[in-house]
Amino acid sequence: MTTMTAEQAQQELVEEFDMFDNWMDRYQYIIDLGKQLPTFPDEWKTEERKIQGCQSNVWMHHQRDGDSLHFQAISDAAIVSGLIAVLMRIYNDRRPQDIRDTSPHFLTDLGLDKHLSPTRSNGLHSMLERIYRVAEQEAA
Repeated sequence: MTTMTAEQAQQELVEEFDMFDNWMDRYQYIIDLGKQLPTFPDEWKTEERKIQGCQSNVWMHHQRDGDSLHFQAISDAAIVSGLIAVLMRIYNDRRPQDIRDTSPHFLTDLGLDKHLSPTRSNGLHSMLERIYRVAEQEAA
């Protein structure tokens, strides 16, 4: 498990995005992050793992790993895969309480709340809801 908290990971991500002068560069960086996602096994692409509310196909798998939650996800859309990579940087391999205690202010800090299309924004919120719901269940 990483020693960085979800809040610290969020702040680090915001600082990385500050290096880019415009949204075209930010979108390209998001797409590049998505290309680095680990392979997602085809057998995990089931209805129960599918995220509802996303225009593109998105599947998310989670498992408990000691005190932490390990998430893996994939999408068939490049930008959405990048958004998954952003979420994984912040929330993956964290304790459920750390996830629950970390407000997703990166949405505003990065400008994603203003620069994503409504359908991508809905999908991102659906993925976040799944992560928080899993953390809530695992913390109980």
